[in-house]
Amino acid sequence: MSVFLSNDVIAFLFAELIVIVLMAISQFYIVRILRYWDFNATTNLQYTLEKHNYLVNTILFFTIFCKIILFVFFALSLNKLSSVVPGAMCSAGVIGSNEYGNILFLLKLLLIFGLGLWLVVNYLDLKAINFPFLKRKYIIFSILFCAILGEFVLEILFFTNIPLSVPVFCCSVVFQAPKLPFGYTQAMLAMFFYVIFASIAVLNFLKQSMASFALNLLFLFIAYYAITYFFGLYVYEQPNHKCPYCMLMGEYYYIGYPIWGSLFLGIFYGITPFLVELITGYDYTHLLRLSSFWLLINVAICSFYVAKYYFTIGVLL
Repeated sequence: MSVFLSNDVIAFLFAELIVIVLMAISQFYIVRILRYWDFNATTNLQYTLEKHNYLVNTILFFTIFCKIILFVFFALSLNKLSSVVPGAMCSAGVIGSNEYGNILFLLKLLLIFGLGLWLVVNYLDLKAINFPFLKRKYIIFSILFCAILGEFVLEILFFTNIPLSVPVFCCSVVFQAPKLPFGYTQAMLAMFFYVIFASIAVLNFLKQSMASFALNLLFLFIAYYAITYFFGLYVYEQPNHKCPYCMLMGEYYYIGYPIWGSLFLGIFYGITPFLVELITGYDYTHLLRLSSFWLLINVAICSFYVAKYYFTIGVLL
């Protein structure tokens, strides 16, 4: 049986192909805009390019919205494939079944961050009268489009190389405790998690965008391991169940979506002000408040499960 016999995989790849075709059409106009754009000119060509600019923006808004939806659909498809891949208990077994899975997943996350940043720069460009960031935003999008083409190639390689006759590792093997980075213990991860969060909250209050940018990247790394190897145990209420994917399933009330979603939004709003300032020179530090809000939601959810377990059972895992 091939994974291409899965309706979800076929629908996912077909939707991805449609999005790429729409982006390629936009890219055709973007090349012309980058080459001939002159806002001070009063020629028919400039008038045509300005109309194409609005058309391209409309297409890109639609395609970026589709890419975000497809990311969630990709995660759901992995869960469904775990029922046909031997040995896989959840998405962890499927994503780690070949050498392309983890690279693909990381690329998808980076692309969502990149497309979100592009939306902010695009908003600032459209808000101004003379499109001051037009060429910069389209250069950024051209780079993102090349990465999206690479992502599609990786998706084909990933889905065509999922083994269906050889057992793969399940999450209990993939996420063993000895794989913690730098010799960290679970208690150290939890401590770093809270200390870095508190530091980010202070920096965000002081509107220190560069320092917040650096600390948010560190927090993303620490939070991934802390949630997987410490807080996740209290979600599953089992000392040996370490997996970042199983909490996305219905038996855990899909709590993984608010946990990972709030972390993603907190990090995005934490790193965006510094990058927007680099690209446009605008002070966009008001987004740091949103970063603090979403990270606080993430910390509250994680802490709730630890507190709930302790007050119910009377001990910690």
